[in-house]
Amino acid sequence: MLFQQHNKPIVAGTNCLFLITKQKKYMRKNYLKKYVLLCAFMMISVIVFAQSGSIKGKVVDENNQPLPGAAVSIDGTTIGSPTDLNGNFTITGIKSGNYTLTAKFLGYVDLKKTVTVTTSAITINFGLQPQSTGLNEVVVIGYGTEKKKDLTGAIATVTAKDFNQGAITTPEQLIQGKVAGVSIISNSGAPGSGSQILIRGGASVNGSNQPLIVIDGVPLDAGRNADGTSRISGVADPLSLINPNDIASFSILKDASAAAIYGNRASNGVIIITTKKGQSGKPQINFSTQFSVGKLTKEASVLSANQFRTYVKSQATAPGDTTYLNQLGTANTDWQKQIYQTSVSTDNNLSISGTAGKLPYRISVGYTDDDGILKTSSLERYTSNINLSPSLFTDHLKINFNFLGSQVKQRFANQGAIGSAASFNPTDPVYSGNSAYGGFYEVLSPTSTNPENLNTLATRNPLGLLEEENNRSTVYRAITSLALDYKLHFFPDLHANVNLAYDGSNGQGYDIIPASAASQYPGTADANGVLQRGKDSKYKGVTGNSTLEGYLSYAHDFKSIKSHVDAVAGYSTQTYSITNTNYLTYFSNGEVQPNSAFNYPTDLQKSELASLYARVNYSYDSKYLLTGTIREDVSTRFAPGIRTGYFPSVAGAWVISNEDFLKGNTTLSNLKFRLEYGVTGNQDGIGNYDYLSPYSLGNRSAEYEFGNGTYFQVYRPGAFYPGRTWESTATTNAAFDYGFLNDRITGSLDLYFRKTKNLLATINEPAGSNFGNQIVANVGNMQDKGLEFSVNVKIIDTKDLSWTASVNATVDRNKITNLTSIPNPNFPGNQVGGISGGIGTTIQIDQVGYAKNSFYTYQQVYGADGKPLDGVFVDKNGDGQITSSDLSVAHSPDPQEYYGISSELRFKKISFGFSARANVGNYVYNNIYSATGFRSNFINPISLYNGSTNVLQTGFSGLNASNEYLSDYFVQNASFFRMDNMHVGYNFGKVFKNTGDLRISGSVNNVFIITQYKGVDPEVTNGIDNNLYPRPRTYILGLNLSL
Repeated sequence: MLFQQHNKPIVAGTNCLFLITKQKKYMRKNYLKKYVLLCAFMMISVIVFAQSGSIKGKVVDENNQPLPGAAVSIDGTTIGSPTDLNGNFTITGIKSGNYTLTAKFLGYVDLKKTVTVTTSAITINFGLQPQSTGLNEVVVIGYGTEKKKDLTGAIATVTAKDFNQGAITTPEQLIQGKVAGVSIISNSGAPGSGSQILIRGGASVNGSNQPLIVIDGVPLDAGRNADGTSRISGVADPLSLINPNDIASFSILKDASAAAIYGNRASNGVIIITTKKGQSGKPQINFSTQFSVGKLTKEASVLSANQFRTYVKSQATAPGDTTYLNQLGTANTDWQKQIYQTSVSTDNNLSISGTAGKLPYRISVGYTDDDGILKTSSLERYTSNINLSPSLFTDHLKINFNFLGSQVKQRFANQGAIGSAASFNPTDPVYSGNSAYGGFYEVLSPTSTNPENLNTLATRNPLGLLEEENNRSTVYRAITSLALDYKLHFFPDLHANVNLAYDGSNGQGYDIIPASAASQYPGTADANGVLQRGKDSKYKGVTGNSTLEGYLSYAHDFKSIKSHVDAVAGYSTQTYSITNTNYLTYFSNGEVQPNSAFNYPTDLQKSELASLYARVNYSYDSKYLLTGTIREDVSTRFAPGIRTGYFPSVAGAWVISNEDFLKGNTTLSNLKFRLEYGVTGNQDGIGNYDYLSPYSLGNRSAEYEFGNGTYFQVYRPGAFYPGRTWESTATTNAAFDYGFLNDRITGSLDLYFRKTKNLLATINEPAGSNFGNQIVANVGNMQDKGLEFSVNVKIIDTKDLSWTASVNATVDRNKITNLTSIPNPNFPGNQVGGISGGIGTTIQIDQVGYAKNSFYTYQQVYGADGKPLDGVFVDKNGDGQITSSDLSVAHSPDPQEYYGISSELRFKKISFGFSARANVGNYVYNNIYSATGFRSNFINPISLYNGSTNVLQTGFSGLNASNEYLSDYFVQNASFFRMDNMHVGYNFGKVFKNTGDLRISGSVNNVFIITQYKGVDPEVTNGIDNNLYPRPRTYILGLNLSL
């Protein structure tokens, strides 16, 4: 070998020719040439290496605390590095020379430093300062971004550092209780059940009250119908298909001036979700995992087995009467303990982000396995996220590609078991000891001992309802977007933007109940008149939402006149479609069930929305701000000729703290006054073809005979309203944003007044004028007024100890002002809010002069001992009898005030925090009390039933049940204070050699609740507590590792 022919080793940087010994002079010339070339190559390599160096350092905040995840990059290149959990960074392989480094961290002012790289490693540290009240923080708004200090509308932003912690399965849970004017209530404790999101109380009565959701610039189709059901087949909540761990921030557009850019979908506000993006520098890997255990916090208050026996014996109508005593069993069954379980769940996420060449990227995968506390309920979710954000042509063209994909598998428990567990006889056993009805004990006919003679009118075995049904679904969803931002070379202040996006889902499922299940008795007659049992059904739904947008954006500082102008104008088109596949339903033996036939294998619905929009922002001397927006929407959900709507807004702001008389004042460090007005619309909750008469195929019992024995099924038209259009909301907002003590205290105060017209309401139609006697038309008006207040305080702010607290408060009042096409003060209103108990009984009303969905009840009369008198109510009209004319409005299910409270305390490496919420003035109808709290419920000719312990206090007989269901005794004050989460964490720092930052945490969700409400949980979305799936208390252990 060549190197073996030297007496001395080759030393880098020496003259190799002098190392050739005399013994080697006989070498051939070609060997000498090769040797010289090799030495020259080594010398060049050494010189190049000697001319490169590295930069290391640390990024800290104003208290000298490390900022993990900060980005340090070399300007003009894609070279950079994120900081680790201790704030350290290292950049290697840098050629010698002069460079400018920039350190960035969300919520802090960017800091640039110039460095000279030599052959030796250099150290440079960054101390970042927080943005004053986040005033220089960039806020995502509709079709662009804006600095917070330049905002004129009511826009709230929540970033990852302020997200709620604990067991989070859906995105909206991250900001629950964090924003004034935003109420988020989970629909139930079921896995993936989602939440009701209301911004300033919602703006509709019969339409949708859910805000528009925009993810990475993609406006999503409303995931729910007006009745709250999901439009995506197979999931209870469309947002449960999105992994919260992929989300970076929320922007909530609350008033019309901020939301009008989204036109006829913005009356209920807009929530803009931005997902995490790639960062410059070497790959950073993050792994997080959570293990959680959920437990039932409270059972419905029903009689125990011993209490039940005592009560039944006390109700014997005559000496020796054993009619009911003979139905008492010997078991002591707590049916609620039979249907609930301790749930075990896990959530795992893995992500890698960095730069490959000149391509910033972030790739993540997630897996969630969530068992519900109600047996047989579960959710399993797989998610992926790919984000690529390259810049081309010296940053003139920025590309952002984003993909969010998910697969969710769910099993849905039969929630009827919750009501059955509250009413099934506690002296009966769980299992019968024979094979009938799957082995579960069921109530038999009182006149027979034959196990096949089921009492079909009695309550079914709660555990049997769960175990004997297999209801499962699998849903796929993909949200893909491509955004192009081109800064014109010849006009750099002007950007051309194009957004392409598609949001698609495919959901399918099945529901199987065996023929042996008691719920299938007595059965259904088949085509031959033979009773058959069992159920085998399936469903499939495919949704599509495609978006194409093109817009121009312009921004320029006119320094000579102290002015700044930015503007955006563009065009957008969206196409929504939903295709449901119709399937036959079968008995367990494979026969087709009657009335499951269909004429068409698929049902396709489609709508389109085309829009033009523009916005201009003007700022003079950073003191006086003005914003104007306009949007034109054309929607195919409405009849031709009335499809176009216009939605303008205007807003102004005066930054008082920038006036000369306040400049430099650290006591009042920020003060801005805002005044806004705008008009928005609401088309969600309106069907795609509601302006047309729907024709439905009559069932087999509605056939007509023509000729001799020939029968035809017919299509029957339904009522319709061709003039239906969007609901329109005009909002006025006045506000102050403030900061005190150099922004140690910050917040805002908003006053708003909102008036909605063209409310969808049910009205009567004259006979013969339509295909029905009632239609839903745009005739109503409603007004909302309220106050929002928020304050954020840095109580302690030192190097080793920091303590922050945030409080937000909302006061909201809504009132219906009209419900008829011609104002009619005698119109009684529309009764809504069905309850269990009676037939077709409702407990709420929409009535002029009152809040929507107000309770409509009889006023209960009480005795001298404070107990309600059985069946005795106030005769409101004094006619000597109790009729529907004596019903009156009593309370609202919506809170009059609601609050959010959170705090974080850090001491060195230990952190502790909590988040809580409170509602004041909301009422709930306790349907468990009313449906099971009468003597007639326990002592029933059909069977013995258990029920609410309330019967022991009231002694209600149930003899006047038709009226007693409507007693305001059952409308209970449900004000509450709930500790949503408490958490503690410890940062271990590096656990491996110079790498591997580790943090562990422990937390509890649904820690405790303080309330006067007598039911299981006072937080009920529609104000009617009818066997709600309980929210569990969850204990979580978490681990986060960054490499």
